[in-house]
Amino acid sequence: MTTVLKWAGNKTAIMPQLKKHLPAGPRLVEPFAGSCAVMMATDYPHYLVADINADLINLYQRIKENADELIDWAYAWFASGNNEISYYAARDIFNYDDSLSLLERAAIFLFLNRHCYRGLCRYNRAGYFNVPYGNYKAPYFPVAEIHAFAEKARRATFICAGYEETLAQLLPGDVVYCDPPYDGTFAGYHTAGFNEDDQYRLASVLECRSSEGHPIIVSNSDTFLTRSLYRNFTHDRISAKRSIGVAAGEGKRADELIAVLKPKVWIGIDPAGGPDCSVVHEVRA
Repeated sequence: MTTVLKWAGNKTAIMPQLKKHLPAGPRLVEPFAGSCAVMMATDYPHYLVADINADLINLYQRIKENADELIDWAYAWFASGNNEISYYAARDIFNYDDSLSLLERAAIFLFLNRHCYRGLCRYNRAGYFNVPYGNYKAPYFPVAEIHAFAEKARRATFICAGYEETLAQLLPGDVVYCDPPYDGTFAGYHTAGFNEDDQYRLASVLECRSSEGHPIIVSNSDTFLTRSLYRNFTHDRISAKRSIGVAAGEGKRADELIAVLKPKVWIGIDPAGGPDCSVVHEVRA
């Protein structure tokens, strides 16, 4: 199984280990969409897929709504030539042409992803995509992957939102899988970044959502910080390839943590009649 995009932290290679920790449920909620490898490798009735990166969500929404037209637009860019001139021309249009339609922007985003250095997605502080040309011999055009994604996307709702806004939309029975930017690694896939304070806040919010009855599964680097933040979770340490878009055997491996928290029994009620998420109880279901 492959994905439409190259993506740092793509979960395709570790899906056999990850799927062991994903329980059944009516809907899988992913606040960090990334490559959507988890959506593509699982079989939930419904999905809520979110990301703060508007270009990423726009691409997925265009595929869902009109995959064939997106393929036509993207193919025109792939046919324009695999060279620095074509790449930087496309990048300039992507960054500075405000007249682009959502479909055109999605097509260029796909072109840039498949032609840029190691498939990185990186923006500067001004919000401009700034990854250099990758100089690949034959960038892959993922037609089959787009069609497969469009089929699975019929079950999905895509939203451009931060993780807190996304998790506020949880429904009874939802399963939550979080794949945030990893502690100690590249986190510039969006202008806002993702720092240590964000790691602390995410862990706190996830414990709160678990107390409301939701299974929580998190992927992150296996570091002192993440083991501390997810100390109330069950830990599964795995080894995974970190590099993307490189030849087989060239990528480095690193330890990753799959942290799992099963739903807790809620015993506190706030004055409004709902759970008081300012306190996280340690009573397990």
